[in-house]
Amino acid sequence: MMKEENLFASQGGPIILAQIENEYGNVISSYGAEGKAYIDWCANMANSLDIGVPWLMCQQPNAPEPMIETCNGFYCDQYKPTNPSSPKMWTENWTGWYKNWGGKHPYRTAEDLAYSVARFFQTGGTFQNYYMYHGGTNFGRVAGGPYITTSYDYHAPLDEYGNLNQPKWGHLKQLHTLLKSMEKPLTYGNISTIDLGNSVTATVYSTKERSSCFIGNVNATADAFVNFKGKNYNVPAWSVSVLPDCNKDAYNTARVNTQTSIMTEDSRPEPEKLKWTWKPEFARKAILKGSGDRISKGLVDQKDVTNDATDYLWYMTRLHVDKKDPIWSRNMTLRVHSNAHVLHAYVNGKYVGHQIVKDNNFDYRFEKKVNLVHGTNHISLLSVSVGLKINGPFFPSSPTGINGPVKLVGYNGEETVEKDLSEHQWDYKIGLNGFNHKLFSTKSIGHHHTKTVGHHIKWSNEKLPADRMLTWYKAKFKAPLGKDPVIVDLNGLGKGEAWINGQSIGRYWPSFNSSDDGCTDDECDYRGEYGSDKCAFMCGKPTQRWYHVPRSFLKESGHNTITLFEEMGGDPSNVKFKTVVVGTACVRGHEHNKVELSCKDRPISAVKFASFGNPSGHCGAFAVGTCQGAKDAAKVVAQECVGKLNCTMDVSSHKFGSTLDCEGFPKRLFVELEC
Repeated sequence: MMKEENLFASQGGPIILAQIENEYGNVISSYGAEGKAYIDWCANMANSLDIGVPWLMCQQPNAPEPMIETCNGFYCDQYKPTNPSSPKMWTENWTGWYKNWGGKHPYRTAEDLAYSVARFFQTGGTFQNYYMYHGGTNFGRVAGGPYITTSYDYHAPLDEYGNLNQPKWGHLKQLHTLLKSMEKPLTYGNISTIDLGNSVTATVYSTKERSSCFIGNVNATADAFVNFKGKNYNVPAWSVSVLPDCNKDAYNTARVNTQTSIMTEDSRPEPEKLKWTWKPEFARKAILKGSGDRISKGLVDQKDVTNDATDYLWYMTRLHVDKKDPIWSRNMTLRVHSNAHVLHAYVNGKYVGHQIVKDNNFDYRFEKKVNLVHGTNHISLLSVSVGLKINGPFFPSSPTGINGPVKLVGYNGEETVEKDLSEHQWDYKIGLNGFNHKLFSTKSIGHHHTKTVGHHIKWSNEKLPADRMLTWYKAKFKAPLGKDPVIVDLNGLGKGEAWINGQSIGRYWPSFNSSDDGCTDDECDYRGEYGSDKCAFMCGKPTQRWYHVPRSFLKESGHNTITLFEEMGGDPSNVKFKTVVVGTACVRGHEHNKVELSCKDRPISAVKFASFGNPSGHCGAFAVGTCQGAKDAAKVVAQECVGKLNCTMDVSSHKFGSTLDCEGFPKRLFVELEC
């Protein structure tokens, strides 16, 4: 299709590279000879298309020629292609990590990300690409998993809403501006490396016209003071200095001169109190005793029945209990071996309980006491999936739903009697009534009363029920004014899905808190290798409280409709719409640099802190140091910035007054502004 539209560079189009398969190298060994045959087939098929640009295979050691293998990961400076004639390419530089329900918020520092990029180009890298550069949202049911959240912000340089994630965005922009200025030596230059000792190396890229240099310090604890080409340089631990002319240290990955933006939820004007109508998901007897969409002898995998068209599948069966049956006893338990991500159990229309997968234990036993009656007993199990498995060998065959056995266990004196229901006839009902009747549609409001027609229950505006399972809620609201990104606070709800004007904004689960440990209140130490648990924050808090509502989903004038399906039971009375804005702008600028500060589209209102010399701390907790400039830094900054949308200042003794020598350390300007 691309070729038919003349989109490849060989045809004058913009596409310079193409990829076949993705990270198959991670699983190929599980498939033996078939895996190798498959990857060879992929290569031959791709090659036969004759598109005139190179083909890539990400994370595929020994990729069949002419496919080019590439690296994905947090660092690729040590990566070497198996084929020595292949260029050293980095297709996915992971800017952060994704979130899982019940997990903490991952955080990768701007310093570490910039270090990984500069190291890659210092060590002969030719091409580097970010994953993700722009975070996003898993609207609807598109989040994979299991358990990947609706937010896919990824701590990317542009956040989920499109805002600049500062300082990451600005710090990388400065680095790439310099790398671009060095493209001739980096592309055509001869490379030489000089070992300066203690894990410090200098790399020179030289052509006849000019040379460009990097000095890299891979030591995770010790700063380096080195002499290179007759000049002294201070290279902090775990950092790279970039010298476009091999003389001036124009950029260091550990010295961030870009502002830090602290985003906040803006409530101006105060959000309206929503008036809710509600509707139960089902007439209990009808669904729990009714027939399903499919009848099968034995238990069936949830994916095979639903084809992943819904998160919900009812497993329903019947059991006749004779008065003389020895299993009859009040001392009974229902025992279910399950791979459902969430399992809800009912016996004779009465709720028995539920179980949620935690700590990645997707294979567990559910066991609850139940009461049976003489005659027919109805056992109904609601299996819920929360994103299907998306990677690993043989992942499509990983079990989902209730795989059994399902047993009733009775205790008759000292005798234990089991009845295995696994091979019974089971009725399967796909999805829930509200989804099947599209209750999230703006056309489904109906009349506000509780009159029942058959089993069809109308929307009610009577007393709002809280903590009621399997309930639909609907309310009207006006879009927040302005153009700032809109979010909805769903704190207080349990688990479910939300729609705006009939469009799903994704699954929600604010009742699922992350664990209480594994976070630190201290500033994150960027030094040393990053992993998805390093520098995590928001311990003991909801994995996701705020949900993105794109302006394109909203009507600017008139009323919009929010619909919630609440599965676990929650209280919608505190749901609020807000906007995301820059609340605080901070900077920690180094001497001989320029700093720029901005509140985006709002004027800077006040200076909360400003000091030039050797201040300390992090944004929100700055402190004055032992030496300061002669001028009142707060006054200088206020004059330059207050009332403006943005301001730029030189970090210099000339601007802020000379200081003591600060014990030989470079002077810095710390500023915190209120937006």
